[in-house]
Amino acid sequence: MSYVNPLLRSGKPFRLSTSLTLMVCGVLISVLLVVYTLFFIQLGQVALNGLEEKTFAIARTLADSPQIIGGLQDPGQAAAIQPYAERVRQSNNLLFVVVTDMHGIRYSHPEPALIGKHFIGDDLEPALEGKEYHAVNHGVLAEALRIFTPVYNDRHQPIGVIALGISLDKVHAVINENRWTIPWALLFGVLVGALGIWCLVSVIKRIMLGFEPYEISALFEQRNAMLHSIKEGVIAVDAQARITLINPEAKRLFKQSAPLETLLGGNNTGETWVSLLNLQTVLKTGLARRDEEINFNGSLLLTNTVPIVVGKHIIGAVATFRDKTEISQLLQRLSGISNYADALRTQSHEFKNKLHVILGMLHMKNYPQLENYILQTANTYQTEIGSLMRKIKSPVMAGFMLGKINRARDMNIMLSVSEDSLLPDAQNEQTTMTLVTVLGNVIENAMEAIGNEENHEIIVSFHHQDEQLHCVVSDDGPGIQASLVPRIFELGFSTKGEDRGLGLSLVKQSLDAAGGTVELESEPGVFTQFFIQLPYKSTVAIP
Repeated sequence: MSYVNPLLRSGKPFRLSTSLTLMVCGVLISVLLVVYTLFFIQLGQVALNGLEEKTFAIARTLADSPQIIGGLQDPGQAAAIQPYAERVRQSNNLLFVVVTDMHGIRYSHPEPALIGKHFIGDDLEPALEGKEYHAVNHGVLAEALRIFTPVYNDRHQPIGVIALGISLDKVHAVINENRWTIPWALLFGVLVGALGIWCLVSVIKRIMLGFEPYEISALFEQRNAMLHSIKEGVIAVDAQARITLINPEAKRLFKQSAPLETLLGGNNTGETWVSLLNLQTVLKTGLARRDEEINFNGSLLLTNTVPIVVGKHIIGAVATFRDKTEISQLLQRLSGISNYADALRTQSHEFKNKLHVILGMLHMKNYPQLENYILQTANTYQTEIGSLMRKIKSPVMAGFMLGKINRARDMNIMLSVSEDSLLPDAQNEQTTMTLVTVLGNVIENAMEAIGNEENHEIIVSFHHQDEQLHCVVSDDGPGIQASLVPRIFELGFSTKGEDRGLGLSLVKQSLDAAGGTVELESEPGVFTQFFIQLPYKSTVAIP
């Protein structure tokens, strides 16, 4: 799935810098707005608490004042309460200072006309019971924070109440004094955040080699498609030689059926692959290794291993490899089909020549010689082609063997199929191709061993029983030394020089893959025999 920017609107994704700036600034502004709101809520509460404490302190001082106590106990001194209360109110910038007796009758008030009248509001009751109390209420003057403190006489008996009020406008004023401090801090925070985002984006873009996220996503999808489509194995490791990437073709070539997640990060199998492909060596030296051949379970792999360098640091290595054996097998199969086609062309050309001879004899009306020629040609067909077709029911194998017989004749070698042989046609084309590969390499190996020596013979026999094909290829060539027999099927081993030793290895590998076997017997200077057994289901039942 390709990357889709969440801020995509017009079909073209925003750049990484734009996306990050918008998202981070949005988060930053949201956080700062929450902080801004909480700050003013807390600021208002702190201001209110401070005013409460200050007003309670004034109220307690008034409650202990001799003028207040004396005025409440002695009606003759009551007139002194109002001027004293007003001085306190004005000096402390209070909304009101009201002194009442235990019946709620005012002894002082900012408006003298209200003196002698009852206090307005039910919030006086707790103070009349001897409790300090505060409340926010609407009074005659304004919305105010009211503080109530009881007044006691010398015997600690309540004789009245001090009620102080301070306008809540003062609380609002304190908040308004600091209202514009936070917006400036908010703006400063956004600017600093934007600068930080710009620096962060620069670092991220440098790490991502200047690519945008959606471009990286597209490259990732293209890489995956490429790794799954190519016919080369690919394995990548990090700087610690842990496998980080492996494509399906690599798993197939290494005959590994384990889940991919068990291979990534390194395990015994992964370590074997890393060592086999020389990835650790490349990580240490930083030098590429190209077109190296390695042998893995009988397969010849052609490998290229290169380091991954970022800046001046080696951060990993990647190995690509392909199966050289598969290419050779394809060439061998094509060679078998080519031999079949060559044999058909040879026979076609030969029969055209015979038809020309017959036509000439007809024109010359030389009928006795024509009869002898036709009989001789028919006998040759019966002894060669007809006999071969009776023994080998597979057209591909018959053409293949016919091509090998003609090639052997050109090399003065007698190649024949034994009289008691019978090879039915195979149900599976792959089985036929395997047999072409196996016999093609064994027969070619025998003909090369005989070389240009005359009077040598190669005999091939086929016997099919219980869905098993038993094939024997015998020659009277120079044979193979006993010390070399155990190594004859090894990849790269040959007695014929360099760049050889693939044919018999292909024989062993093809038979192993098909569930067959091959054995060898040889006596130097006398004979060589290959015993081949292959699972073989025929198209018809063999009696």
